Amino acid sequence: MTRSVASTGVRAPGGRLPRTLLTALAPMAWGTTYAVTTELLPPGHPLFAALLRALPGGLIALAVTRTLPRGVWWGRAAVLGVLNMGLLFPLLFVAAERLPGGVAGTVAAAQPLVVALLAVPLLREGLSGRRLGWGLAGVAGVGLVVLGPGAAFDLAGFLAALGGASAMALGVTLTKRWGRPAGVGPTAFAGWQLTAGGLFLLPVTALAEGAPPAIGPGAAAGYLWLGTAGGLISYILWFRGIGTLPVGSVAVLVLLTPLVAAGLGAALLDETFGPVQLAGFALALAAIVAGQLPATGARRRA
Repeated sequence: MTRSVASTGVRAPGGRLPRTLLTALAPMAWGTTYAVTTELLPPGHPLFAALLRALPGGLIALAVTRTLPRGVWWGRAAVLGVLNMGLLFPLLFVAAERLPGGVAGTVAAAQPLVVALLAVPLLREGLSGRRLGWGLAGVAGVGLVVLGPGAAFDLAGFLAALGGASAMALGVTLTKRWGRPAGVGPTAFAGWQLTAGGLFLLPVTALAEGAPPAIGPGAAAGYLWLGTAGGLISYILWFRGIGTLPVGSVAVLVLLTPLVAAGLGAALLDETFGPVQLAGFALALAAIVAGQLPATGARRRA
């Protein structure tokens, strides 16, 4: 039987706050994706951007660690890679094309709620009213920040946004359930999934977009950022955090992504937030902080 890190009961060294802050860097880096895409990348090739965000970093991690999956982990790495990257990226791009950014970001912010529901059957955790309440507060806070008067509903876009959030939520929950194989670090673990997600995206990108675009200096810098800070480095931190922190605490950190995206958008467009947006920021940040506090009286079901 393959022994997993999650089943050893060994806690990572250091306090919880430093681990939480390091994990939070991942969704913060993902929040730069929209600004990088709109300001630096050639239009009309979102899947190519997703491919470069996943596959090169995954192959680099495999080359550096020289560690491949064994046994059941070939299948598990493929499933996690498809959920966390291969399905997530295309669905998010579909949502971004069919929905105003604020609507897509608000739907994506529902991921902590999906994780709370999935944790019941997959992690055998009780359904926490506190977690659901703060999850709803986080969605409301993000909505106040990013929803504007141009918000509109599109069924296909809504389903794509919800599908992307659900795919990543399932990936997060299964990552917590399966843990990591003993002796495999977060770099190799991220490399497995990035490679699997990239290989899944490769034929999809070729069929949907055809030949890649011309890449100038600005686009090269954008792709490099997405593949490093927004790809390999952030996922190393993310999977390390999933392995050492409660799954609910990690999931709620995803609220940082639309908040960072909104903040960068305002800074780049020289806009200011009004009282409603500031209140939304405060509510979303309160939900993030509340998600890091230990549940009182919570019991894991046998």
